[in-house]
Amino acid sequence: MALADADHKHSNQHTAEKPKDAVEHSEVIFQAIGVIVGEVNISSSGEKTITINGSTYQFFYIPRKVREFELLAKEIETTGNHTQRLLVYPRVMHFPRKEQPYQISFQLLAFDRGQERDVYLRKLKDFEFHLSGLWQFIPVCRFPCISIFRNFSFERLEYIKQAEPMTKVQYMKASHLPILWKDALVEPFKFNPKAEQDQGYPMFVSIKAKFIPQKNVFSFDALLSLPQETLPRFLKVSKRVFEK
Repeated sequence: MALADADHKHSNQHTAEKPKDAVEHSEVIFQAIGVIVGEVNISSSGEKTITINGSTYQFFYIPRKVREFELLAKEIETTGNHTQRLLVYPRVMHFPRKEQPYQISFQLLAFDRGQERDVYLRKLKDFEFHLSGLWQFIPVCRFPCISIFRNFSFERLEYIKQAEPMTKVQYMKASHLPILWKDALVEPFKFNPKAEQDQGYPMFVSIKAKFIPQKNVFSFDALLSLPQETLPRFLKVSKRVFEK
């Protein structure tokens, strides 16, 4: 596939071989979704932040969620209550130097209006996240991460075929969420560029985690399913994206 790797390859950027039996039609998907509660502030310049236990985070929304954001802003304006319960996707920006702290932000999906219309707002507790992805170390983070890739669909594939190279990169960019997971059932995969032998692949894990703002990290709470070698199909940036 000339524009994007969209079949069964494992996500590690250093490997290109096929793992065992990728899952094509399954309930198993890459996922990172959860609930946060904090003081929402929307400045006159349009900056959007949420403060959780003294730590302030940026939050944002995509165009199809503009109505949800407008309703949230109206709710705050009408009631004067800035403390809101939000359903979000977590996003993490890492930097080239490992010692430079990563930055966590949140993408708004919905807010709790007391009607509990959304299934995740009903079933998730405050600061609870469901995370499903590849369990591995990445070079720029001192914590092991669960790497969340964009799930494959033919509609998404058609979209990226038409997109500009940098749009493709942003669209398919993985989110690597730092995890505290003591006594994990499987060790996080760590690629050794000097090793000559086959190093295997990251395992696909699904966990329930708590967001810990004091430490700016997610902490393992419980397994949602056992770790597995099989994984869903996903979209991954290929070097060929930049080839003319």
